[in-house]
Amino acid sequence: MRALMWTSIVALGLLAGCTDRAGKSASQDAAARTPIVTVSADQAVSPVPPWQAPAIAVGEHNARELHKRAQAALKSGDLHANADSAIPLYLALRGFAPNDRAAAAGLDRAVALLLVEGDAALKKIDEDPLSLRAAHEAAAVARAVAPEHRKVEAYLERVDRADQAQEADRLGEVDLNAGRIGEDGKGGALARFGEALELRPGDVRARQGIAAAESALIRRAEVAADKDDYASAERWLAKAALVRPKMSTVSDAQGRIAAQRQARIGSLRDQGIAALPKFRGIDEARGYLATLLRIAPTGDPAAAELRERIELATHYGLFRPGQVFTDAMNLGGRGPAMVVIPHGAFRMGADVSEADSSDAERPLRNIRFERGLAMSRYEITVGEFRRFMNSTKHRARATRRGYSIAYDERSGNLVRRGRVDWSSDYAGQPAADNLPVVHVSAKDAAAYVEWLSAITGQRYRLPSEAEYEYALRAGSQGRYPWGDGAPPAKTGNLTGSLDASPSGRRWRNAFQGYGDGAWGPAPVGSYAPNAFGLHDMGGNVSEWVADCWHDNYRRAPRDGAAWFNPGCRTRVFRGGSWSSSPAQTRAAWRQGTSADTTNGRLGFRVVRDI
Repeated sequence: MRALMWTSIVALGLLAGCTDRAGKSASQDAAARTPIVTVSADQAVSPVPPWQAPAIAVGEHNARELHKRAQAALKSGDLHANADSAIPLYLALRGFAPNDRAAAAGLDRAVALLLVEGDAALKKIDEDPLSLRAAHEAAAVARAVAPEHRKVEAYLERVDRADQAQEADRLGEVDLNAGRIGEDGKGGALARFGEALELRPGDVRARQGIAAAESALIRRAEVAADKDDYASAERWLAKAALVRPKMSTVSDAQGRIAAQRQARIGSLRDQGIAALPKFRGIDEARGYLATLLRIAPTGDPAAAELRERIELATHYGLFRPGQVFTDAMNLGGRGPAMVVIPHGAFRMGADVSEADSSDAERPLRNIRFERGLAMSRYEITVGEFRRFMNSTKHRARATRRGYSIAYDERSGNLVRRGRVDWSSDYAGQPAADNLPVVHVSAKDAAAYVEWLSAITGQRYRLPSEAEYEYALRAGSQGRYPWGDGAPPAKTGNLTGSLDASPSGRRWRNAFQGYGDGAWGPAPVGSYAPNAFGLHDMGGNVSEWVADCWHDNYRRAPRDGAAWFNPGCRTRVFRGGSWSSSPAQTRAAWRQGTSADTTNGRLGFRVVRDI
């Protein structure tokens, strides 16, 4: 009865909508979850009742006829369907004549054929699940006819194993649909399907269940990947790879998820970069970077690129350190060439031990610039200032006053000279457009940057004193802009002992052994740039900055901003000039003068916020 019992369990389970471990029926659960596998109608095997031989009247008058009919039925393969089938007839004949050898032999042949048919039905289960019913029908007949026959017992064992395999398959499908895959080897669907294969090697339903379990694990990996949880996706794929190690299904899924991951990484990078120009875009880009770093492999170039772009945007906006650019003017043409100088920190001022230093250069203070800025590559030229003058009604201070301080070759001094203004050179002669503009006051310089801001739409200004010294030093902390000691060749337009004026004058206080070939300002860019790409920061002409003069740095802004008091009359200029002594060429040197001062060795350059 064991085979019949398993048949009943399978049938009841398949027809009743099986109950999971939580007591919830599969029909109730279907609304919440689409099953991974389903049991189709042709897999449902209804119970096979015990077989009973039909009653057949046998006597002397019909025994011979019944023998003929039994032989014919046996020959045609009609074994047990009705009263005219071979087995019922042989059973009746044997009952009438127990010693009838022909009937016994015929019954043996019929049972043997029955077992052959039953085994054939068992072999067809994978193709036609209903063939299991035919195997059970054969088992029911064999059990009723020859229950103790060795071959019958063996056949019944085979049917029993087929039933157990079918039940294991059913329970595996229940586990699978409930999400109990058993990937950790602790029961679940995989264990059920493995049991089915042990009972019935080659069980197609079990193999399909195992494939479905593998697919379920891959699906978990895909869901994790959709949530950017690629670590979990890799773990699920690793578990899936153990299910069917010889198949390429998991490796295909790994390729798909890897491609998805790479596309997601690229998308996050692109979204982060696209966010940078927006209002509060840096914070948004950092959010994309945080996600990217979480999902990207270590050292991924997309993460490095986005981090670098955020770093650049944080400190330089849409620019890069060292970048040279110009802004368009709304009246046509371009503004001054600007160089993006890097953000960073330096020590501003001079130590008490520095030769020629003064208390005005102290106390030493640490200044940090969290954001870079753009500074004009060259001093503002006569040509650039001419555009300003031609397009505005501004009257320069020297023009209104009628004179400026120019160099006098006969005396070798700077003297007051009439009809000298911004269009004149250091000696009061008409200036070439590529020379740095001189004979401009601090107010003239301020008027220029206001005009430049208006026609470019960008915020231009004079540099603060801290910004100027930071750019002048360009990473050096030496006594001079280039470091310590004598200036290297072509450093700039400085007072060198080898220089001579048009009439042969020489400097009395100069850098020994140095010559730059110029007396008076040289055309901008004539000498090597410093480490930041800026020309003539420590020579050529001194330059106005935005700060008012203060005797020291004791209450100066800590962030390096200009120390400006509205209405102040004394302004700061920085940097050595063509006529400055070595002491005045020091990086920390500073000087104050009236904001209305104009002379042949004082010009300016501009900065632009980025």
